Amino acid sequence: MLMTALEADFGQTPSQTVGPYFAYGLTATQYGYDFDQPFDAVLALDNAKGQRIRLEGRVLDGDGNPINDAMVEISQPDGEGRYPQTPEEARAMGFRAFGRVGTGTHEGNRFVFHTVKPGAESPGEAPHINAIVLMRGLLLHAFTRIYFSDEAEANAKDAVLQSVPAERRHTLIAERVEQGGAVTYRFDIRMQGADETAFFDV
Repeated sequence: MLMTALEADFGQTPSQTVGPYFAYGLTATQYGYDFDQPFDAVLALDNAKGQRIRLEGRVLDGDGNPINDAMVEISQPDGEGRYPQTPEEARAMGFRAFGRVGTGTHEGNRFVFHTVKPGAESPGEAPHINAIVLMRGLLLHAFTRIYFSDEAEANAKDAVLQSVPAERRHTLIAERVEQGGAVTYRFDIRMQGADETAFFDV
């Protein structure tokens, strides 16, 4: 295939290669590099509105093995269904609305976020978290949603969730577990295989 003049001048971009560059460029503090990262695993600060939760899971390959160099980004509203619109508002709300974490530093190659359970953003929509997955060999990031197992009634009315084939909807549901009074939602992201997570074209 002939290389265009534009490609010859600028070469490949990271999205055209297998990477990953996530640890150094986006999750530097997590991986022990000596400079800051703008976002991390903590979305909810002390005065955030909503029930405190821990969201944890793994990114799994087609054989069910945890991927140790993936990166997961999430975005969500606070417990009242509100997103901060400015950095000042985020500080006032105690809620950052966006988190980013790699899978290479936690036991079992898990991702772990500390946040609040989101409120519904609009009538008829179930509470959910938006998620993006990046990993080696994945040239374009994958988009999905995380719904909650204890929101069955709201889930049944959510237009986006109901647009997913019935046999695949369970791949978007995080399971609630209570341990010592703390609430954890567990959600594995399966990149391939018979039980592959439902991904969306965004």
